Amino acid sequence: MAVHKFGWGNYLLRLIGAVMLVFLTYNPEQISFYHWVRPAIADFDRFQALMALAGVVLLIGWAVYLRATMHSLGAFGTLLAVAFFSTLIWVLISYTPIPKDNLKVVVYLVLIGAAGVLSVGISWSHVRRRLTGQMDVDETDA
Repeated sequence: MAVHKFGWGNYLLRLIGAVMLVFLTYNPEQISFYHWVRPAIADFDRFQALMALAGVVLLIGWAVYLRATMHSLGAFGTLLAVAFFSTLIWVLISYTPIPKDNLKVVVYLVLIGAAGVLSVGISWSHVRRRLTGQMDVDETDA
């Protein structure tokens, strides 16, 4: 079995994927799945097959990232990751000239924090293996 080294490039790809997933789902620029589908919720005649396809693709992405995050970090680890990124956002808002009263900037920070949690979650098994030499093994029915 070939073992591939996990490095910063691998993490960056996972981070980009998480950022795309989060920002395609919702973003403050109103160019997102949420903003595209919202009018069709009030008037179902406006709902299109392409909206359903995009929704299913996003749902698959969320399922992959959330399942990997929960599997590799567990509930407590995920809570710690959320706490870390939340505290990091708090520090940025408190100690940098980021405007606290600009809701759009705060939403961007929260969305980036969510992508950070997902990217750490999907990468953690690889990081733990490099740090400790231990591998995660999925259970299978025998």
